[in-house]
Amino acid sequence: MIIIRGGEVLTSHGWDSVDLALEEGRVTAFDSSVHGGVEIDATGCLVGPGFVDMHTHLRDPGQTWKEDVASASAAAVAGGYTAITAMPNTDPPMDSPDVVAGVLASASRVGLVDVIPSAALTAGRVGKTSSDVDALYRMGVRLFTDDGDSVADRALLQSVMRRLAELPGAFVAQHAEDVDRTAGGHMHEGSLSRRLGIGGLPPAAESDVVARDLEIAAETGCHYHCQHVSAKMTVELIRTAKKSGLPVTAEVTPHHLTFDESSLAGLDADFKMYPPLRSKEDRRALRKALADGTIDVVATDHAPHLPGEKAVDFISAPRGVIGLETAASATWEALGDKNRFFAVLATSPANLLGLGGHGIPIEPGSPANIVVFDPEARWTAGEFRSKSSNSPFRDREMRGQVKATVRDGRLVYESAVSVT
Repeated sequence: MIIIRGGEVLTSHGWDSVDLALEEGRVTAFDSSVHGGVEIDATGCLVGPGFVDMHTHLRDPGQTWKEDVASASAAAVAGGYTAITAMPNTDPPMDSPDVVAGVLASASRVGLVDVIPSAALTAGRVGKTSSDVDALYRMGVRLFTDDGDSVADRALLQSVMRRLAELPGAFVAQHAEDVDRTAGGHMHEGSLSRRLGIGGLPPAAESDVVARDLEIAAETGCHYHCQHVSAKMTVELIRTAKKSGLPVTAEVTPHHLTFDESSLAGLDADFKMYPPLRSKEDRRALRKALADGTIDVVATDHAPHLPGEKAVDFISAPRGVIGLETAASATWEALGDKNRFFAVLATSPANLLGLGGHGIPIEPGSPANIVVFDPEARWTAGEFRSKSSNSPFRDREMRGQVKATVRDGRLVYESAVSVT
């Protein structure tokens, strides 16, 4: 038995100060008189559904020196996640049932979090022909994406989206980037890139692809999800599309909510990611869109690289940063609203992925996938459970900290100590 005492609990009736008893993978009671088992002191904490990440790069198979299922799972539970979505840009890519089955088998052996498979939209992720979406759908895949690459062929994307529109719960998630316009670019195209003499990535390289994709969504009726939105121009397109009733959702990363292009003045490669950190105006637009519901989800885009891979000149450094262990704190700092906080980190991503056991209010009988989050805790990011440490939050004081994570009724993380 696990007992969580003293917290403010998110129930189906709102927030309530109740003690929880957990047994056999479920919440068994709201009862302060229960004793015995493992007790978690949640005084001053928010107790809600465990977080769900829609965008995790496990690097497994193919690049396990950066990360693997086990290390990513350890990082995830430290960040309050009870489910993470494996992105398909692995080696080999997750474009077939066999590769997906291998990742799921590894996740089952580790057993810390639920690993949700995504799959490539196109065979080999090269944008030439469709992957076997029907076979992948039968394996349980609902999120289809060539993440890391944008599907440029309009006719191909239209064909795949038309088929996915016929499969209940399936959707396209697009890394929106016009590579012809970003060739040679390494940071946001603006005054800083011009001053430093470094090639820029214009916001229109993102928003123009999104505009085209929204036209296809309107033609096909397929649910379209825009990954890691970075630009105000994109936000406005999504806002307009939602008002017109299109089936569109969007995500934003914690780093795009927190930083802007000024963080790149020192050319620290731990701030290099695609899409890049953009202007202060873009960052303000992202925060506003997350608060008002235009953007549905905070997703980490957790992208591990070892220190040696980043410790090169800025232009040569790979793009991408880790985020699982700092996402909750960064999101709390950006929002500061407990209802919206759990909506964007837990409820909305779980609903989009069709995960019935995650993201739901806590009630007797509900699955015990729970996070205990202390909104007033202060801590400094630095010791990561990921194999990699390429975080823009490293050495930064953070507000709000995960105190404990319970997955399927098992305490998998508490404070600074993982429980295995």
